[in-house]
Amino acid sequence: MGVVILLVMAAGVGLMLTRRLPTAFALVLLAVVIAFLAGAPLTGENSVLDTVLQEGAPTLAATMIAIILGSWLGKLLDETGIAGTLVRKIVEFGGDRPTVVALGVLAVSALVGTVTGSAPAAMLAGIIGIPAMIAVGVPKVTAAGTVLMGIAVGIPFELPLWQFFSTALDLPVPTVRDFMVKLFPFALVAALAFVLVETRRRGTEHAWSLKSLEEKPRSRRRELGDAPWYALLAPAVPLVLALGFELAIIPSLLAGVLYALVTTTRPGEMNKRLLRTLYGGFEVAAPPLVLFIAIGILLSAVKLPGAVEALEPLIKSVSPQNPVLFVLVFTLLVPLCLYRGPLNVFGLGAGIAGVLIAAGIYPAVAVLGMATSYNQVFGVADPTSTQTVWSAQYAGVTPQQVMVRTLPYVWAVALGGLCVTAATYL
Repeated sequence: MGVVILLVMAAGVGLMLTRRLPTAFALVLLAVVIAFLAGAPLTGENSVLDTVLQEGAPTLAATMIAIILGSWLGKLLDETGIAGTLVRKIVEFGGDRPTVVALGVLAVSALVGTVTGSAPAAMLAGIIGIPAMIAVGVPKVTAAGTVLMGIAVGIPFELPLWQFFSTALDLPVPTVRDFMVKLFPFALVAALAFVLVETRRRGTEHAWSLKSLEEKPRSRRRELGDAPWYALLAPAVPLVLALGFELAIIPSLLAGVLYALVTTTRPGEMNKRLLRTLYGGFEVAAPPLVLFIAIGILLSAVKLPGAVEALEPLIKSVSPQNPVLFVLVFTLLVPLCLYRGPLNVFGLGAGIAGVLIAAGIYPAVAVLGMATSYNQVFGVADPTSTQTVWSAQYAGVTPQQVMVRTLPYVWAVALGGLCVTAATYL
């Protein structure tokens, strides 16, 4: 039966790759089929309806709340001009020096990447940053890649992501935080290397970028001007509270929302802005919320006793236990997290992670190291991820071009994370 379940998983990957079904729908369908194959009854204990669907859907509720708050803060950073001001100041400081401008945009991208992920983070940094980089001679692919590599630097400190891994892998938030801190230097070094190496390949097409630099940002905040200097600290507030003072994730994000609001908005306008940005945040958060509901359902299915019993011998037989082999094998498998592949943690990879933990093949913290290392690759180089698609298209290149240019750098980040995982937890 374990072989049949694996074949069903492979079919699910095919449905996602060919886009016959949206990822969330495919994951729910997989969960139901796996549950039936594992011998789960329709209702009752360890059942399809009660355990997989009813209990599985809200499994990642804490993560979904964190996603909403992060999206809310992201909308505030956009509407109040905080993100745009940060980028403009960096561009003004960099002048006509491509490397300096790119490093500045990288820094802003990392900062907004700690608040929210996916396309909203890319837009906050890239709407002004990408045209500005191209205008001073940074190649288009490098400009798109710089925003994505910057977001990847911020990913280890993205609070909703901490909550996701904590809930999905049943680990305390401090454990997730500690590994993310270890992963951060690899992401930072790779991003700096990307900018320093790739900006040497100077671009020649400046007309498009100059036009965009003049028109696009102005249309977004023509009437508001720059945000106050003290408001620019808003993206760092949740991180300081969660990392420095070890405050819980949701209160930390709420504090960031309030700080951004109070430092940029007149008292009489606060209520309207709060509601407007909150509703806008829900629109931004809707796609990941649906995905996290589906992931929770899939996790519940693969953790059913019948599923674990069927899959344990098969997974165990192909899972390396030696630390060196662990690093070599899972480094070679990095491409399987691209194109919504089986090791993508926001897809079937979540289910595989659940099996590895439920079957006792690896400790949960080792699975955390593997999943977060792969997520650094997916967040930058996957041509199907929304931030990659948006950044590439806005820069005037294809997502595949961005993948080819960025993949070696983020592959090295994954290698570093896997080495830390093997040395520390195996």
